[in-house]
Amino acid sequence: MKRTIKITGQWMLFTALLLNGAGCSDFLEEANPSNFTVENYFTKPEHATSAVNSIYDALKTPTGGGFNGAPWMMLEFATGLANTELGQAVNSIFVRNLNNTSDNEYGRIYWASSYKGIGNANLAIAKIPGIPMDETAKKKALGEARFLRAWYYYNLVRIFGKVPLITEPIGLTSENLIPAAATEEAIYTQIVADLVEAEASGLPYLDKSGRVSLGAVKSLLAGVYLTMAGYPLQKGAEYYKKAADKANEVITSNQYSLFASYDDLHDPTKKNTGENIFMVQFAANIQPSGWQTSIIPYNQGISAYSDETGAIFANKEFVESYAKGDKRAEEKQFYYRTFTLSDDRSKTVDLGGYYIYKHFDTAAHLTTTSSDLNWPLIRFAEVLLTYAEAQNEVSGPTPEAYEAVNKIRRRANLPNLAGLTKEQLREAVWKERWYELSFENITWFDMVRLRKAFNVTTKSFDNYVGHKFSYGPVLKERELLFPIPTAEIRNNSKLVQNPGY
Repeated sequence: MKRTIKITGQWMLFTALLLNGAGCSDFLEEANPSNFTVENYFTKPEHATSAVNSIYDALKTPTGGGFNGAPWMMLEFATGLANTELGQAVNSIFVRNLNNTSDNEYGRIYWASSYKGIGNANLAIAKIPGIPMDETAKKKALGEARFLRAWYYYNLVRIFGKVPLITEPIGLTSENLIPAAATEEAIYTQIVADLVEAEASGLPYLDKSGRVSLGAVKSLLAGVYLTMAGYPLQKGAEYYKKAADKANEVITSNQYSLFASYDDLHDPTKKNTGENIFMVQFAANIQPSGWQTSIIPYNQGISAYSDETGAIFANKEFVESYAKGDKRAEEKQFYYRTFTLSDDRSKTVDLGGYYIYKHFDTAAHLTTTSSDLNWPLIRFAEVLLTYAEAQNEVSGPTPEAYEAVNKIRRRANLPNLAGLTKEQLREAVWKERWYELSFENITWFDMVRLRKAFNVTTKSFDNYVGHKFSYGPVLKERELLFPIPTAEIRNNSKLVQNPGY
């Protein structure tokens, strides 16, 4: 049975799915309209499940592809490390050339989808406590809701800075219908509070269905603490220690491990396992992932897909800055520049650029045309690098910090780091983050929290403001944030546009 709740209000349309199970595809079904309302819906345990399922939906919105690009690309073009062949994708080009404006559709979608997720989370958190159901299951459901609310706010505060902080359901008569923006400090305080409560909610350490797990909560909390240690809050040593301690809890749990092969990163049979701690869920022929058309070159005839857009690929200078022998830069590891032709698989063509292989669904391109890949949000590799960076800040180059980063390097066939100063290890770990986590919507966030940018020519780090991209544009202070969408500024007189836009 499928049911929908419609709620009038500025913030969201709440979609509830009543399910007969809890597998990873259970919360991918579309809902049909019904006459349920907020007042008469929350009466059964199944309603708690459907309410929580609705919160996951907004995770999917920024992913995708096609001839207009997709919102996830915004965070990649902002690094100066990505290129495009798609001339009509003006939202991508404006960001890449540092000519972005508040009319950019990518930013609007990030804002709207995040607040939709937050609205659904607020409703679940407000209503689930009143449902007569098993208290353990209730606590877990609330833990999922709080993690997801924290996730959406974590993206919003890093992308836009000061944004409205809403933690209660909003309707047309709500006093907070037209809210003022909260400080970044207040938003991070709420994020941490939600994650700490989620951590104590009894969630399993692993969840192969793709739902929120305790491992995901601890991993995200480690990343939040690392960000809080840097800019804009600059909480320093105390929060580096918090980040190191929380990341170490994930590492020493022995619940996660690096894949032996990079191929496993884009193997649909390995989703939600191994080093995949938290992902956006997709299912072939039901709700397939949509970015495959974007990561293949423009109309070179290599894919079973009808569309080949060349919407995003890696800058040549970045890929060629990887160390000699780094396996990640080898053909069909993280990137690819050759492939067979769809009309004759015995023929291989040089594509002329470095396209993104870590998100490449081989079966979809060769046979099925429908991708079963998930989108990675948190990988164990990131947790290891978070620990290495934070531990080095706290205690310098300890054996544990070395081991965390060297696990990443050994998989890449690179020698172990040793004998470095604190400052040298700091930059070595940063560099591993750039190379290992590329094109996973992490690099730009690192640039902003560190106020640093990677120089692909010198292979060292420049100050963020004043850094020149390899193709010319120079970062200004305004690029530390994205502009608040025009529609939000027009609809809410209490919002103030970010500087420079």
